[in-house]
Amino acid sequence: MFAPAFATGAPLSRRQMLVRAGTGLGMVGLAATLAQDAPAFVRERGGAGAVGGLGSLPHHPPKAKAVIHLFMNGGLSHVDSFDPKPELTKYDGKSLPIELRTERKTGAAFASQYKFTQYGESGLPVSEMFPHVGAHADDLCLLRGMHADVPNHEPSLMLMNTGDGRLARPAFGSWLTYGLGSENHNLPGYIVLCPNGYPTAGAANWRSGFLPGVHAGTHVNPRHTEVEKLVEHVRPRLAPREQEAQLDLLRAMNAEHAARAAATAGADAKLEARIQSFETAYRMQGDAAEAFDLSKEPKEVRELYGLDEKETALHGRMCLLARRLVERGVRCVQLYHGQGQPWDHHDDIVPRHMELAKQCDKPHAALLTDLKRLGLLDETLVMCGGEFGRTPVVELPTPGSNAGKVNGRDHNHHGFTVWMAGGGVKGGHVHGATDEFGFAAVEGRTHVHDLHATMLHLMGVDHERLTYRHAGRDFRLTDVHGHVVTDILA
Repeated sequence: MFAPAFATGAPLSRRQMLVRAGTGLGMVGLAATLAQDAPAFVRERGGAGAVGGLGSLPHHPPKAKAVIHLFMNGGLSHVDSFDPKPELTKYDGKSLPIELRTERKTGAAFASQYKFTQYGESGLPVSEMFPHVGAHADDLCLLRGMHADVPNHEPSLMLMNTGDGRLARPAFGSWLTYGLGSENHNLPGYIVLCPNGYPTAGAANWRSGFLPGVHAGTHVNPRHTEVEKLVEHVRPRLAPREQEAQLDLLRAMNAEHAARAAATAGADAKLEARIQSFETAYRMQGDAAEAFDLSKEPKEVRELYGLDEKETALHGRMCLLARRLVERGVRCVQLYHGQGQPWDHHDDIVPRHMELAKQCDKPHAALLTDLKRLGLLDETLVMCGGEFGRTPVVELPTPGSNAGKVNGRDHNHHGFTVWMAGGGVKGGHVHGATDEFGFAAVEGRTHVHDLHATMLHLMGVDHERLTYRHAGRDFRLTDVHGHVVTDILA
């Protein structure tokens, strides 16, 4: 199904042979052929139950089969959500007795304005921003020692998504589908849900980089409620015979193009990726309409996610879609809170953080409840957090920014929190810590590379062995870094 061998000069796949020979029964027939012989194909190229992964993977028995990444893009404040700091309250309005290295000018300590409550048997403290998620405390694993490289959105988003903050690299989801394939032959293995537009740095967050193009994330705008608008052209406009004739013509043109390329410059990996994209699009006409149709869900499930409530409807749809997609074998689903960097609150952080939290708290908790109800939480790794955290001190007003207000926080990559649940991580567990004021990670320091290494490990993948030959060297998601955080493994 996928084409790492094609891109690296290994023996031809069945599709490559058909395309180069100019034979076959067209895209429709080819897709049907691949669907019929999927079991043999799986044995040859993928792991158990997978379509198209590398034959040597997984490297060890996986704990999780899929990943759902709840991305609070813009930078959720950890000291206001999952990392309470009593000392910060003592110093409120005063200078802190530690050295602070921040992006902009900052001032006195700014105590959290949110009350923290201990939840569950584990007693994990969660702020009043996330009471519904807090009710799942015994399922949560808090990584409080997270740190990144720089206090800027673009490179930090790229680092969290691709493992590199400077150069275009394959996204985490792309590495997953390249290595493990997909559990569903008729849906993309990597789907990105971001309403109303793209996040900061745009589609670079989910591109396949130098991996074959078929591994790129498929963006869907969940603002739409109609299936036809969510996934354009998901319902064919042509009669079956007309569509088959159209795809036959396309196959013939692609075969001619591929033959010319092979005779001159060699195999065309981009063409192969496009061929596979057309095949996936054709097959999606059968499965995607059903997968994205939330009207099929019972009333109690819709109420659980808050689909009929104005405040939670959008994020409720996103979370329910994520559950339906992983339920149908999609390997990786990312949910961005919104366009740009919505959690980037340099001023008015108290009302604005609460507004966003109310939009996603109930849906996030509903996702955990629903996955557990269906027996999917143990095999689905859910992760939630931003690209970095925020400072424990106020950001001082600057021209053109925060309008003279001293009630917001600057970016902070030195220390922040993400939470994980399911998929083989310890529930009701805290790993790592920031200093007494919440500025920098001081215990259980976990870089983004370590996070990626651990997530891959939970998926059955050794991050040092999942590599791709490009530009004369072997690349991997974690580059030359990363250690599995064994302390959080269940």
